[in-house]
Formats: sequence, structure tokens, C-alpha cells
Amino acid sequence: MLEVLQYEFMRNALVAGLLAAAACGVVGVYVVVKRIVFVSGGIAHASFGGIGLGYFLGINPILGALFFALGSGLALGGLTRRTRLADDTVIGVLWAMGMALGVVLIALTPGYAPDLMTYLFGNILTVPFGDLVLMAILDLVIIGVVVALYKEFLVLSFDEEYATAVGIPVEKLYLLLMAMVALTIVVLIRVVGMILVIALLTFPAAMARQFTHSMKAMMVLSVLFGSVFTMGGLWLSYVLRLPSGATIILLAGSALIVTLVVSRLHIRR
Repeated sequence: MLEVLQYEFMRNALVAGLLAAAACGVVGVYVVVKRIVFVSGGIAHASFGGIGLGYFLGINPILGALFFALGSGLALGGLTRRTRLADDTVIGVLWAMGMALGVVLIALTPGYAPDLMTYLFGNILTVPFGDLVLMAILDLVIIGVVVALYKEFLVLSFDEEYATAVGIPVEKLYLLLMAMVALTIVVLIRVVGMILVIALLTFPAAMARQFTHSMKAMMVLSVLFGSVFTMGGLWLSYVLRLPSGATIILLAGSALIVTLVVSRLHIRR
């Protein structure tokens, strides 16, 4: 593995994997504990509209995905709180509208979209330095918000009624959580793609939950697991010449299955 670090694209991939692990490790814990996995899936697929907008306007598609993901997250949080629409209905509407808009905008863009599959399924080996800077900034924002509002998010994750009773602005905090999920999705798009982003957002956190009930410990373990999965998947994809995003997810999924089986056997004993 060390000899391949002489190549710039591999060094960029290594940094991208660690940045992605930090974001998904922290926010993924809230996603798993609060049971909003499919909410994050809806935001991820709705952000495809931003990818299409980026191609249409001739700007970095990641920037388009950033604005669409944030807008979708806030819209999803607001609609589920202020209307009679069920969560799954809102997710379905945003999911379909975002994907459809992205397809239309890409079709209206002259020429061919060469990197489209990269945004759908990820390719950590093609992450440029500019995207690394954006990912690092988003990581700092996410971690800063979690550190500043850790206690409030802790209460929100387990008991919204108690949070309301003690005066915590539950709706605003929930919208902020949706925004953090959106930022994390943007960080993960170049690593595993928007199709597979749900897996890397949830697998490390779900695995960490098997070992501890402490939120802080869960975040630390989730970040560590995410780092191992991204680095291990990157190495396997290089050695076996497989798609990097899919390899990372298969490695993470296999580790989660093994952990669940071992945990089940331990409980039986």
C-alpha cells in the first residue's frame, strides 16, 4: 500500500477517505439513533438535481449538489413538521423530483457528461484537490456544530417531548440536523456516490452501536470503523482492480454482518 502513495491521486484518495469517515462517523450516529436512514437517502437522491444544475451552468457539480442537498434537507424537515404529509411521502416526492430534474438538466446540457457515473457510484481515485478543500471545510462545520450543540442533539435523538418541555427549540434543531446530514452526503458523494451514500452513512454507526451505548464513544468508534472501511476498500479496489465505492461498501457490509452474527451468538451464550 505504501508504494502507491507516490501517486498524487492515491494520496488524494487517502485524504478523501479520512475526511469522509470523519463526517459519516459523527452524523451517521444521529442518523442511526434517530432512525432517519431513509430521510438521508431521500436527500442524497434529491441532490442529483444539483449535479444536473452544475453540468447545465458549467460549474462544479459538487457545488450544485451542496445547494440542492441543503435545500432538500430543510424542505424535508419543514414539510414533515408543518404539513399532514407522512415522512415517506415527502421523501418519495423529493427523491423523484430531484432525480427527474437532474436528468432533464443533463439532457439540456450540450455535449456529454463525462463524470456522471462518478457522482452516481463514486470514484475516490478521481477526487481533485479542490474537492478535498471543500470536504475539509464541510467536516469542520459539521464537527463544530456537533461540539457546540452536543447536549441538545443528544436530547433530540432520544426524547423530543422532553426536549420541548425543557425549552429546546426542537424544530430548529431538527432542521439543523437535516442540514448536517445534507453536508455529510455532499462529502460522501465523490467517495461512494449518491446511490451508495446511505450505506457508508449507516454501516459504521450501526456497527459501533453493537459495542457501546455512549453517544460519544459511538461517534469515536464510528469514525474509526469508517476510516478502516474506506482505507481497506481503497486498497482492495486497487489490488483487485474493482470499483472503489462498491468495494468500500461491500467491505463495510461484510464487517457489519460478522459483527451482528458474533453479537447474536454472544447474547445466546
